[in-house]
Amino acid sequence: MSGPIPVAEALRRILAGLPGPVAAETVAIAEAAGRTLADDVQATRTQPPFPASAMDGYAVRAQDIATCPATLRIVGTSAAGHGFEGRLGAGEAVRIFTGAPVPEGADAILIQENADAEDGRVVARESVAAGRFVRPSGLDFRQGDTLLRVGDTLDARRTALAAAAGHARLAVRRRPRVAILATGDELVAPGEPARWDQIVASNALAVAALAREAGAETMDLGIVGDTLEALEEALTRAVAARADILVTLGGASVGDHDLVQSALTRQGLELGFWRVALRPGKPLMHGRLGATTVIGLPGNPVSSIVCGLLFVVPAIRALLGDPRAGEDRSEPATLGHAMPANDGRQDYLRARLDTAPDRLPVVHPENRQDSSMLSVLGQAEALLIRAPHAPATPAGAPCRILRLDRRIL
Repeated sequence: MSGPIPVAEALRRILAGLPGPVAAETVAIAEAAGRTLADDVQATRTQPPFPASAMDGYAVRAQDIATCPATLRIVGTSAAGHGFEGRLGAGEAVRIFTGAPVPEGADAILIQENADAEDGRVVARESVAAGRFVRPSGLDFRQGDTLLRVGDTLDARRTALAAAAGHARLAVRRRPRVAILATGDELVAPGEPARWDQIVASNALAVAALAREAGAETMDLGIVGDTLEALEEALTRAVAARADILVTLGGASVGDHDLVQSALTRQGLELGFWRVALRPGKPLMHGRLGATTVIGLPGNPVSSIVCGLLFVVPAIRALLGDPRAGEDRSEPATLGHAMPANDGRQDYLRARLDTAPDRLPVVHPENRQDSSMLSVLGQAEALLIRAPHAPATPAGAPCRILRLDRRIL
C-alpha cells in the first residue's frame, strides 16, 4: 500500500479530476453580487460620457482669467442631468456643479471659493490653468474596454463597475452544488439532547460556511449512523441531487467503524487517494462517484476545517472557473519563537499574529495543537505552515502563514 501523498500533490489531483467549470447562467446585476463571471465584461459606454466638472464653481475659458481679478458674465447653469446646451464665448462663465457637463468652449473650472458672484456676473480672484478640475471624457473607461475578466468574483466594487459600464444582466457560473454528509453514531445535531458518550456535530456547519463563502450552494445530508445501509442511502441522495462535490465528514480511514470508504466503494467509487502527509488531516480521501467529486474529510473538527480550506475551497473555485483556484495563498511571516524539527507531515499550526505596519507579522503558535480543539482554532488568526522534515528553526527566522481572518476570495 502506498504512503501518504504531499499536500501539493493532493490538491493537484483534486483539481485535475474536476470535469471543468460548471455551466453559465445569466442573472440580473442586482442578484450578481458574490457570483463568478463566466464572460469578460466590456464597457458598453464611455465613462464619463462627456467632460465633467470635478468641483462646484464656474466653467470658464482659462485665458479669460489669466490676469486677476477678472469679471465674467454668467450666461447659464450646468447641473448633473441638466447640462448647459450653449457654447461658452469670450468673457462668459457658466455656473456649474460637481458631475455636470462642462459646456462647449470652456476648458477649466473656477472653484466657487475663488469667485465672487453678484448681479449676473462673477469676479475671479485667482487664475486657473486649462484643464483644471475638468474630468475628461473617458477618464474612467471607454466603450469596448475590458473591465472584468472571466473568473472574477463580483464583490461590491466589481458589481458597481459592471453597472457603470452599462450592464443590466451578467453571465455568471451557476453555483456548484456541494452535498455534506456527517457520519458517526457519536454525533447529535446542535440543540438536540446528547447522551454521555456523544458530542455535538459542528463540522458540517463549518464546511457549509466555507463552501458558501467560496461561491457554492450546499445541501445538508444530515448525520448518518455507522451502518452501511444508512450511508448508502445518503450517498444515493447526493448522487440523485446531482451534487458536484460530496464532502463526507469522518470515516475516511480504514478502522472497524470507518465505513464511509466501504459504502462509497459499494456504490461505485473510483478511489484516487485516501491519505495525505499533513497534520491535522492525514486520513483525507478523494475519488469520483459517477459525475460527483468525493472529498472525504477527517472527523476531528480542526482537521475538517483545515482540510476544507486547503482542498474543498479550491475545488469549488475551480468549478467556478477561477484561474487562481490552485494558487498558493500563503504569505511570509517571521517566527516568534524557536520551533523543533518537523517529521514527514506538512504542519498547519494554529497561531496568533503580532502585526505592525513596518514589518512582516510575527507568528506565535499556540501551545495546544490537538485537532479536536475548536477553542484554539476559534482564537487563532493564522495557520503556521511547516514543511515536511523542516529542521529546527530559531526565533526570527522566515516562515509562511495562511491567514484565517481574511476572505477566501
